[in-house]
Amino acid sequence: MPADTLTVKRPNTAAIIINAGLALVCGIFMLLPSPDGLSVEGQRVLCIAIFAIGLWCTEVLPMGVTGMLVVIALMIFRCVPTFREALFGFSQPVAYFLIGVLTIGLAVQKSGLAERIARRFLKRSRGRPSTLYLQLLTSFPLLTVVLPSATTRSGILIHVYEQALELSGVPKSSQLSKAIMMALNSINRLSSTMLLTGGITPVVSAALVGGVGWTRWFILMSVPYLALMIIGAVAIYMLHRKGFDETLPILEETDSRPLSGIEKRTALITLGASILWLTDALHHMHPALPALFAWICFLAPGIGVLNWKTFEKNIGWSNFFVLATSLSLANAMIKSGAGEWIARIVVGAVPAMGDRPMLVVGILLVSSTPVRLLIPNISGFLAISIPIGMSIGQLTGLNPVLCGLLVMIAGDAVLYYPAQSVSSLVVYERGYLSAPEIFRFGLLMTAAAFVVVFVIALPYWTLVGEPLR
Repeated sequence: MPADTLTVKRPNTAAIIINAGLALVCGIFMLLPSPDGLSVEGQRVLCIAIFAIGLWCTEVLPMGVTGMLVVIALMIFRCVPTFREALFGFSQPVAYFLIGVLTIGLAVQKSGLAERIARRFLKRSRGRPSTLYLQLLTSFPLLTVVLPSATTRSGILIHVYEQALELSGVPKSSQLSKAIMMALNSINRLSSTMLLTGGITPVVSAALVGGVGWTRWFILMSVPYLALMIIGAVAIYMLHRKGFDETLPILEETDSRPLSGIEKRTALITLGASILWLTDALHHMHPALPALFAWICFLAPGIGVLNWKTFEKNIGWSNFFVLATSLSLANAMIKSGAGEWIARIVVGAVPAMGDRPMLVVGILLVSSTPVRLLIPNISGFLAISIPIGMSIGQLTGLNPVLCGLLVMIAGDAVLYYPAQSVSSLVVYERGYLSAPEIFRFGLLMTAAAFVVVFVIALPYWTLVGEPLR
């Protein structure tokens, strides 16, 4: 390709200055003696994490490049004992689960199913962007029953709504496009946590809290998370309300042709993976296995609907590298003790406030924010924060189960940068949202999570037999 056809995105001056300042601060901190209770390795990992978050949030480097820089830094500064440990994330099933899910979404697009569904949605919206937006929001809890994984839903819906926006002539930079993609990025995930089988967050949290079954989990989580979804959806609407003043073309005719063979095979393979996900209590397969089964079927000659060249060109490999390297960083944070050190520092004063339960709750929520910011992987955040939150609850005479759950809500409700969520990476890779836009909305959802815990969750939990005291 001739050099003059290549376009390189140049970072703005402010982003460069911010990251230069972060690099200077981290370099100085790395040279200082490690604080009490923090290992030298933990101190170095903490510096690398802060700098990586700055790069991820400002997009000075491509996100995948930042991820690989993290792996190199972990080795150069001897934060991990071996190179294999630095590449920890590449050995984790969730990275390959992502590849399978992205392949399902690509097959839905290439087979024509995405356009068929998009045309149906557009016809029912009757030219009203608000109706199209409401259809998307309604699909989240409905599809959760069939597709518990938020990543799977994002992988399919991103293509459907991308087709709908293209058919309507709506550019990527429009406020309507951003509203729809922000809902897919941030609101879609929340519907999964309402179900115990909805993904990593509820499974890990329930295991750490202990003694919470499927029904009890749904009773405790459905109302708070529904409130979070509504608040987040309204916030997106208000932030991008100019996009809802547009008029979309009205499609009087939808594709009335019967499903083609390719569309049927795509639907059957996707349905087969969904059935395996829904019946995991019977066969105990890791969620990555059905995703990889689907991947194999979609690429198998005579069965699938994709060839290797199409897969290789369209899969969005940046997502794979960002996810795998963020898992490596989270693992280093946990193994070095840096994550637990941060958590203990920020909640150290809580046990002395047992006579003021609301203040204890407030400190637990506020202290969760820096921990979530610094640990990109939700499992790592939960593994550190929930046990500490429950311990604080026991020390202050509060319900330890609720203390663990409210910490989970504070961390799960927010995304500060795409590397913190697999489903967010799926959306981010399509180019509708920037990392700063995701960060700003993450701050807004942080406030929303605090409001939901105090105003809705705590009173509601008391009504269903789980009082704070």
